[in-house]
Amino acid sequence: MTNYTTASEPLDGKVPPGPIEHKWDDHKFATKLVNPANKRKFEIIVVGTGLAGASAAATLGELGYKVKAFCFQDSPRRAHSIAAQGGINAAKNYQSDGDSIFRLFYDTVKGGDYRAREANVYRLAQVSVDIIDQCTAQGVPFAREYGGLLDNRSFGGAQVSRTFYARGQTGQQLLLGSYQALERQINLGTVEMYPRTEMLDLVVKDGVAVGIVVRDLITGEVSSHSAHAVVLATGGYSNAFFLSTNAKGCNVTAAWRAHRKGAYFANPCYTQIHPTCIPASDDFQSKLTLMSESLRNDGRIWVPKDPGDTRSPDLIPEADRDYYLERRYPAFGNLVPRDVASRASKREVDDGRGVGPLKNGVYLDFAEAIGRLGRHVIEERYDNLFQMYERITGEDPYRVPMRIYPAVHYTMGGLWVDYDLMTNVPGLYALGEANFSDHGANRLGASALMQGLADGYFVLPATISGYLAPQLGQQPVPTSDPAFVAAEAEVSERTKRLLAVRGTKSPDHFHRELGKIVWDNCGMARSQDSLTKALGEIPALRDEFYRDVKVLGSDMDFNQSLERAGRVADFLEFSELMCLDALHREESCGGHFRVEHQTEDGEALRDDDDFAYAGAWEFTGVGEDPVLHKEPLVFENVKLAQRSYK
Repeated sequence: MTNYTTASEPLDGKVPPGPIEHKWDDHKFATKLVNPANKRKFEIIVVGTGLAGASAAATLGELGYKVKAFCFQDSPRRAHSIAAQGGINAAKNYQSDGDSIFRLFYDTVKGGDYRAREANVYRLAQVSVDIIDQCTAQGVPFAREYGGLLDNRSFGGAQVSRTFYARGQTGQQLLLGSYQALERQINLGTVEMYPRTEMLDLVVKDGVAVGIVVRDLITGEVSSHSAHAVVLATGGYSNAFFLSTNAKGCNVTAAWRAHRKGAYFANPCYTQIHPTCIPASDDFQSKLTLMSESLRNDGRIWVPKDPGDTRSPDLIPEADRDYYLERRYPAFGNLVPRDVASRASKREVDDGRGVGPLKNGVYLDFAEAIGRLGRHVIEERYDNLFQMYERITGEDPYRVPMRIYPAVHYTMGGLWVDYDLMTNVPGLYALGEANFSDHGANRLGASALMQGLADGYFVLPATISGYLAPQLGQQPVPTSDPAFVAAEAEVSERTKRLLAVRGTKSPDHFHRELGKIVWDNCGMARSQDSLTKALGEIPALRDEFYRDVKVLGSDMDFNQSLERAGRVADFLEFSELMCLDALHREESCGGHFRVEHQTEDGEALRDDDDFAYAGAWEFTGVGEDPVLHKEPLVFENVKLAQRSYK
């Protein structure tokens, strides 16, 4: 797959008309409603119960809809949203430091390197203020300052303090809030919960999403569920790289299976590399660990000026240190956006100034902050993060600097959705990291939690009625319908094919090999040569997978080998599209850095004349040339400019 065709008609994001500050309110008023007595007549499936899925299922249940919620974990509390540490953005302006809804909107569009849809980003900034009120009312223990107001700290890409936090456990605390709301609805009977159940296919009838096919991960039973609408809130695809900060179970399967059934996949090449992760310690690690971006508030990033300096970092004097982010970006310093900080760290390591046993890290130093504020203040802000670091590395970060290096963390690409969060397949919605909509080519820190909860608590519940209202009186398509029968047959055939190979290598072997290919060739830096190389190697690896994968056990019991094989098979298909998208986008923007397109000082160089669009891909078959659909991005409120954080 090195070629593609381009659709002649542009994609319509269905953005409402009018001034940007009025679009959302006007659209909500114009959207058809379903009255409370009729809501119980509609059935909605929600796949995924992280922040986006749990908040959506809870809110839809509270409104009166009949909801079925699915997750492959044993409890919604296991969702990867708990791993988000540092905070959640909102334009409350408690600090009186110049923040506003427009400034959050502006920072997000600029941080995404002008590759996001303006209307969605502005709505996100508007809704952000309501999220904090919602979560505080649920009992989320946000940090507070001495006067009793909720406290804020700074995150990358902003010169104001707008990030609300609960020490280094913000994601976990927010998930507990949405989990409690979800459990309340389960108890009331409006939500039916299906844990340890994995979605294996989307059911489409006459071009409309009507249900899903799932597998019970305990018994192996395959079954179908129908509904008036299907909502995917299944996270991102960082684990395509094998080594990432994501939980081992995170995968692309639900989104990819929907893509195979007609849903467009937008901007898959937009992958985020997080600058503050613990460096890999050997070749056999199964994942990497995130150190929160919040640490960059008080930690200073540096490398020794002399690449051969072997002294302990706490013994290297200031004169022999290069605080390279502060030197290159004096206006933002250590709080530049993630893509900028990551590339700067890579440059230092590539130039031979890496630190640690494998020379694959840089220092994140808290000595100055401890001396200025006292150790007790740093403990109050970050102690659980410091404990986690010491347990993993055996080093005390209060005494010696942390060692960090960039790692794959988040994905800005996802299923294409319109302003209502509906994909191009009627009846199929995508929320949170599973869609492409709000972050452009680079997500600012603390904005993932904001988007997930905005989509789940406020956006989807307000827009889905516009799709459901005209269906009043219609029953969901029965699961005995030929569309469901055919989908179950596809799932069965796929499973039988995996079990029949009886090869010699585990699914993890192929996943690790795939990760090396995409990291080396489509990681922090990409080129025409590297991407062409990857596009030659991925199909060959996929062919080998189907010749030599060894899947243990059977399909009629608990079988994690089968689970892994199915997910790796999807990554082997998805990664080819990710590399093709990176090859076709002849520019650098945000996390997509093509070495052929950079400024004189090594920054990303966009091509707004040719690539100011969201690229949404249509599936035509495995290994076949896909169709590219373009949604033009129009900037009426933020002026296109070369990003500068100096």
